[in-house]
Amino acid sequence: MITRKRLAAGVCGLLAAMTLALAPTPAGADEPDAKPSPKVELTLDVSGSMRARDIDGQSRMAAAKQAFNEVLDAVPDEVQLGIRTLGANYHGEDRKVGCKDTRQLYPVGPLNRTEAKTAVATLSPTGWTPIGPALLGAADDLKGGDGSRRIVLITDGEDTCAPLDPCQVARDIAAKGIHLTVDTLGLLPDAKTRNQLSCIAEATGGTYTSVQHTKELRDRVHQLVDRAARPVVTPVATEGGRQCTGAPQLKPGLYTDREKFAEHRWYRVDVRPGQELRASVSLAADRAVNNDYGVLLRASTVHGREIVRGAEAGDGRTDVISSGLRYPKAPASSDDDASATETVCLQVSNSFSAPASVKTDPGLPVELTVDLVDGPDGASDAAFFGLGHGWWLLISLALTGLIAGLVWGWISRWRVTVWRTN
Repeated sequence: MITRKRLAAGVCGLLAAMTLALAPTPAGADEPDAKPSPKVELTLDVSGSMRARDIDGQSRMAAAKQAFNEVLDAVPDEVQLGIRTLGANYHGEDRKVGCKDTRQLYPVGPLNRTEAKTAVATLSPTGWTPIGPALLGAADDLKGGDGSRRIVLITDGEDTCAPLDPCQVARDIAAKGIHLTVDTLGLLPDAKTRNQLSCIAEATGGTYTSVQHTKELRDRVHQLVDRAARPVVTPVATEGGRQCTGAPQLKPGLYTDREKFAEHRWYRVDVRPGQELRASVSLAADRAVNNDYGVLLRASTVHGREIVRGAEAGDGRTDVISSGLRYPKAPASSDDDASATETVCLQVSNSFSAPASVKTDPGLPVELTVDLVDGPDGASDAAFFGLGHGWWLLISLALTGLIAGLVWGWISRWRVTVWRTN
C-alpha cells in the first residue's frame, strides 16, 4: 500500500513538472533588458562621375550596387539601416538646384532586404556631389534613440557645392554631442578627395578608406555595419565648466567634450579614502593647426592646491595628443575618516593655435576617461613604490652588482697579497 502511494505521488510530481515545462512563458519574463538598436545610414554618391568604368572592368555605380546587395544580405537583425543618395535625381546644369539633390532612398528602420535591393537597383548616375547637404540630411535621418549612430559615406569625388564645407559640417555634427560617427570611403580618390574625406572622418571619430576594387568596398562596408552592431563603449557627452565651482560631477566612465583653442575646462570627481583616481585625456587636431602644442591634465583641491599633473607636448607629427595622471587617496585612519569623500578638481587645458584662415569653432574634440580603483595598501603593490612592475628587477640588479663588487675586491686583494709574498 505504501509503495503504491509513493508511486502515485511520483507520477503526479512528474506530470506537474512536465506541465510547467510545457506551459508558455510570459513574454519578457526571462528576457534581459533590450539594448537600444544601432542605426546606420549608407550614403551613396550617384553623381555623373560614377559612370566611369574603372573598377574591375565595370562602372563605379555597378560596383557600388553589387557591394550594396551583398552587404544587405549580411546586415545583423538588430541594426536599423537606411540608404541616402546624393546627386541621384537632378539632370540639369543649375548648380543651386543640383546642390540640393539629396534624398532618403530607404528609411532608417528594420531592414526589408528585398525592398532595399529594389530601391538600389533603380539608381543611375546623374548629377552633382552635394556631400555637405547629404551629411546634414543623414544626421537628421538618424535622430532619436540611445543606440550608436553611424553614417557610411561612399563617393568618388570631392564636394562640388561650396561654400558649404563638408568638413565643417562634420565638425558641427560632432559638436552636437550625439555620438554620430561618419566613416568615409573614396572610390579611386585623388589627393583633394582623400584630404576632404579624411577630414570628415577625423572630425567625428570615424575612419577613411581608399577603395580600388569591388571586394574591398563590400568588405569595408560590411565591417562598418557590423561594428555599429557591436560598439565597444558609448561615451557620454558633457560640458566642462570655466572653473571648478559648478563644474560637472563625473563618475567612472568615458566622456566627450569640445574645447576651444587655448582654453581651460574643469570637471569634478569624488574620491573616497583608499581609492585611486586614474584619469586620462586626449585632444584631436581635427583641422590644420600650428606646430608646437600641448595638453595639460591637472588635479587640484577645491581650494586650488595642486595635487598632481600630467602634461604632454607635440610638434605636429600626430593628430592626437594625450596625457594622464594618478592620485591615490590615503586610507582612512578612523571610522570618522572613512566617510570623508574628497572632491578633486580636474583641469583640462590646451595650447593649440591655428592659422588665421582656419575656423576655430566648434572647439577641438576632447575625450576624457575617469576611473576609480582600490588604491595601493602595502608593499605588495608595485605601484606603492612608484617603480612599476620592474622594481624586483632593479633590486636584483643592485644586489648582483654589490655581490660582484665584493667578490672582485676580495680576489684583487688576494692577488696583491700573493704577489708581495713571492
